[in-house]
Amino acid sequence: MRNTAKAATLESKFPLLTVEHDYILSKDADLSVAYRVELPELFTVTSAEYEAMHSAWLKAIKVLPNYSVVHRQDWFVEEKYKPELDKEDISFLSRSFERHFNERPFLNHNSYLFVTKTTKERARQQSNFNALTRGFIIPKEMQDKETLQKFIEAVGQFERIINDSGFIKLIRITTDEIVGTSEQAGIVEKYFSLSQQDTTCLQDIALKAGDMKIGDKHLCLHTLSDVEDLPGKINTDIRYERLSTDRSDCRLSFAAPIGVLLSCNHIVNQYIFIDDHTENLKRFEKQARNMHSLSKYSRSNQINKEWIEDYLNDAHSYGLTSVRCHVNVMAWSDDREELSRIKNDVGSQLALMECKPRHNTVDTATLFWAGIPGNAGDFPSEESFYTFIEQALCFFIEETNYKSSPSPFGIKMVDRVTGRPLHVDISDLPMKKGIITNRNKFVLGPSGSGKSFFMNHLVRQYWEQGTHVVLVDTGNSYQGLCEMIRSKTKGEDGVYFTYTEENPISFNPFYTDDNQFDVEKKDSLKTLLLTLWKSEDDRISKTESGELGSAVDEYIRRIQTDRNIVPSFNTFYEFMRDEYKAELGKREIKVDKEDFNIDNLLTTLRQYYKGGRFDFLLNSDKELDLLNKRFIVFEIDAIKENKDLFPVVTIIIMEAFINKMRRLKGIRKQLIIEEAWKALSTPNMAEYLKYMYKTVRKFYGEVVTVTQEIQDLLSSAIVKESIINNSDCKILLDQRKYMNKFDSIQELLGLTDKEKSQILSINMSNNPGRFYKEVWIGLGGVQSAVYATEVSKQEYLTYTTEETEKLEVLRLANKLGGDIEQAIKQLAGSKINKS
Repeated sequence: MRNTAKAATLESKFPLLTVEHDYILSKDADLSVAYRVELPELFTVTSAEYEAMHSAWLKAIKVLPNYSVVHRQDWFVEEKYKPELDKEDISFLSRSFERHFNERPFLNHNSYLFVTKTTKERARQQSNFNALTRGFIIPKEMQDKETLQKFIEAVGQFERIINDSGFIKLIRITTDEIVGTSEQAGIVEKYFSLSQQDTTCLQDIALKAGDMKIGDKHLCLHTLSDVEDLPGKINTDIRYERLSTDRSDCRLSFAAPIGVLLSCNHIVNQYIFIDDHTENLKRFEKQARNMHSLSKYSRSNQINKEWIEDYLNDAHSYGLTSVRCHVNVMAWSDDREELSRIKNDVGSQLALMECKPRHNTVDTATLFWAGIPGNAGDFPSEESFYTFIEQALCFFIEETNYKSSPSPFGIKMVDRVTGRPLHVDISDLPMKKGIITNRNKFVLGPSGSGKSFFMNHLVRQYWEQGTHVVLVDTGNSYQGLCEMIRSKTKGEDGVYFTYTEENPISFNPFYTDDNQFDVEKKDSLKTLLLTLWKSEDDRISKTESGELGSAVDEYIRRIQTDRNIVPSFNTFYEFMRDEYKAELGKREIKVDKEDFNIDNLLTTLRQYYKGGRFDFLLNSDKELDLLNKRFIVFEIDAIKENKDLFPVVTIIIMEAFINKMRRLKGIRKQLIIEEAWKALSTPNMAEYLKYMYKTVRKFYGEVVTVTQEIQDLLSSAIVKESIINNSDCKILLDQRKYMNKFDSIQELLGLTDKEKSQILSINMSNNPGRFYKEVWIGLGGVQSAVYATEVSKQEYLTYTTEETEKLEVLRLANKLGGDIEQAIKQLAGSKINKS
């Protein structure tokens, strides 16, 4: 039966002939090269860096031959988050996190670049003479091998210039990626289905007056095809007011409003047509003369003549290259009502760029056809306008949305714009790349900034990935998480030590299970004794340090040879009192009391000997099992103001961690110090702190220091020397209450202006429909970004520091026989149902 329908097959009209050796060849013999473009992340680029990117594009385009077309095609497609629930041994909290984000919509960005070599005649053709309306005739020029070889060489130079810029990366798209395979769709197939899915299904294309459909998707098109549509002035970048303050600047590329900030399915196409520059200027000279001769008939002719002369003057004065340019935004939706909203959104975003939004209903099909990868030669010339390369490049979108790290290790954070979970590695991959030289972290966040939630979130994920975590806390921030871990491991892990008068923390720093003491252990014992003896303001002489070190060495030799001596502070004190003091008096070279006053030492340390006020502290008859427990919390809030106990307890915990650090080979270790660092930053402890920070790196470990008091940072030089300078990863939360004195914080932490702008933008434009707090993470002054800490209701109830919420969880857990996981499940379920 004869087909009488007024329809044609795509195959009969298809403009591409073949794809071979990664080159696209059209039926008009246009040769194209395709690239995937990798761009920097949103809100991480400064004005100077945008200028550098613009300059790289400019240099690259200038190497291309005449009658080349540069076609940027940026896809922004709505997708939904698919939770990762198929992992082995996924924890209750990780599963809750993934389910919380199930089906969350976000905008995925894919950027492509097509460089096409066409001919002079093809460059001038209009919409009434393209592949949709005529046959194919191969131009003579494209049969010249030398012409094609020069183009291929120029494209190689183009690629090298862009990749050498350090900001943008071009990745050549292979033949299989262009045409697809039996398992995966190619970019041509994806274009015809308006999808970025690996498996797509081609659908009918309907071309009607004022309406175009691909399957069920209705398209709308906005174009910038006339100089009159453009603003009076364009720049490489713009100030993003929503995240800027009077003290900081958040920058975006000029075209960002129609990029990641336009929240609908859309494609942004930009074409730069490189014609014969000399011929263009000759044509304009002729037009100027014609306008001048006709000026007496119309004043507009005189005005147009002046505009043309201004264009020519700029071209000659500044050595600018004349090109043609076109920009269009192609958006779509399955719902016609939603399409009306999308039209308004696209128009308003173009208006933000101070462009005139023109909704084009006539040329949708023609421009869609020209947007086929490798078919830029079919672009209708009447839709382009003349400008210079510098101005045309300002319409390139120069940033993309947040990207997950490829590293297998890391933590789950959230994209601050779309709310999509991201995998972020702030330890291993930055070390491998040389961005940081240690894994230590410094966390600064005022009360109420979400610091406890972020730290709980980080610690929980590190523990789940096999890390040994030791926490020194002063506010019960990790009690809920520790209880959860204890419940999950059935008491095998999750140890929570709290100092009380009835059950004080007790240690034995002189005990080792193998009775062996290396140099580091001896030094830590000496440092502990100096801390017990000397006050913060006292100076420690070389003689005092040397004599105390010698005493430690001699005592260790005694306990190693005489197994009847029980290693403890009590027996060490007796050794100093009875033997070492007597040995001092027998020396040929006398030690004056001014150099080493052993009587003062014994008197000061008497309170830690049996019968003294703190005789429990250093004479424990059992060793704390720090070695095999992977999650240990020392809650020392009750003694944080005790100047005698606090420094001693913290330093013994540090010494115990170093013992764990030395003996656990090849296992990640993490020590988190909350406000306890204040005791460690005294002059007596400065050297010990510096030693610990520099040594932990060598044993696959990291120290995380957390504080909320900015005054402590500003007033302590030791903090800067021992903590800040040895923490390559800095994490800051909302600092707006310190905005007026942030310059001093910036100087202390060594932050750049770019990092300052990012930090001061925290929580300035949060989505009111989501509950989250933002956090800035900076790595070695090289890489930085703001992320969101958003958690599920189950995680919130685990991490919360609100007393009423914690008690509610614990009461329900007691009713359920101590099953805190089940209690959180029930409580979270009831709260979710209420909301």
